[in-house]
Amino acid sequence: MRIVIAEDDSLLREGLALLLRAESLDVVATTDGPEAFLAAVDEHKPDVAIVDVRMPPTHTDEGITAAVEARRRQPGLAVLVLSAYVEQAFATELLSGGAARLGYLLKERVGRVEEFLSALHRVAEGGTAIDPEVVGQLLTRTRPDAALNRLSPRERDVLALMAEGLGNTAIAERLFVTEGAVHKHIRNIFSKLDLPPDDRADRRVTAVLRYLEDTQRRA
Repeated sequence: MRIVIAEDDSLLREGLALLLRAESLDVVATTDGPEAFLAAVDEHKPDVAIVDVRMPPTHTDEGITAAVEARRRQPGLAVLVLSAYVEQAFATELLSGGAARLGYLLKERVGRVEEFLSALHRVAEGGTAIDPEVVGQLLTRTRPDAALNRLSPRERDVLALMAEGLGNTAIAERLFVTEGAVHKHIRNIFSKLDLPPDDRADRRVTAVLRYLEDTQRRA
């Protein structure tokens, strides 16, 4: 796995590089700004880009803008975005082109090494890894009459875990229920949200995220 890192905090940038190299992953470039990041993507053609949301010069949305541009230049590039806190508008902007091979994590997850590496591999393999805090805020900031209100509390739990990118087995383990129960909840979720059910994890997560994005736009 070839990785480019874009992070203006030198301590975090080098710490990430050391962590990933210790896992025998190939960090081909580390950069501290959007222009250097895009140049590195063009030069190295990485499999994954790890990008900070806020970078110079204004420390607003340069990272998201650069991530979107990098995926335009290299279709299929997996991108894992890191943010100090939940920035819903930026998450929605990044996800607007589809959820496959995308991750959005809070920086505090990096310290939870197993979770971070699991998210990185999931994104690199074509999946989705959305921070639970991001999902939680998207779920709660909807209009009172939104379709989400048709879901039972357990179905909302399952939906949130689906949006994080977890498969049926992982959801069952997290909620201490059987896989059969999870499958039933998922059928109910798709039915209530008028979304076609599909057993392929990438498409099902994409459908859920599209719904979340729509409710966020209408909120």
